[in-house]
Amino acid sequence: MSLPHALLGLLAEQPASGYDLLKRFESGLAVVWPAQKSQVYGELAKLSEKGLIEVTGTGARQRREYGITEAGRAELRGWLTEPGTDFAFRSAALLRVFFLWTLSREEGVDYLENFARINRERLAALEAVRDNAEWVGDPVQICGWLILEYGLRGSTTSAEWADWAAERLTEHL
Repeated sequence: MSLPHALLGLLAEQPASGYDLLKRFESGLAVVWPAQKSQVYGELAKLSEKGLIEVTGTGARQRREYGITEAGRAELRGWLTEPGTDFAFRSAALLRVFFLWTLSREEGVDYLENFARINRERLAALEAVRDNAEWVGDPVQICGWLILEYGLRGSTTSAEWADWAAERLTEHL
């Protein structure tokens, strides 16, 4: 359910095209919820069918701009305030670590080194977003900054952990 709600949240800030929404994911929201082009456009169609968003304008090459409806705002608010939020952490990358024992030592170390490299690359990309942002302090930006900081800290910790884990695997397997 999170991708539709992420789109509703972005559209609550301002109307946007599918392309604009994808750029917003790439520039920060992907830290907590990555989305692909086909997913975004598919969800926009579903949200429109449900009356949660509407086309507010069209541009060149049939580019549609979407805006959130009152029903969409109510849906977003309900999702944000509903009790029993699922705080479960799931990670396919870490689930694989649990089964690295089925690989050769070298393959396991390679996996962990790649895990560290990917997190360092993510950290560098997020640092660039942080360093190039013009911070104005509006509520939308402050919440985006909170997510950016989560990504910075998480990427740092994940890279350090993967380096440590690769060393342990080398020593003990």
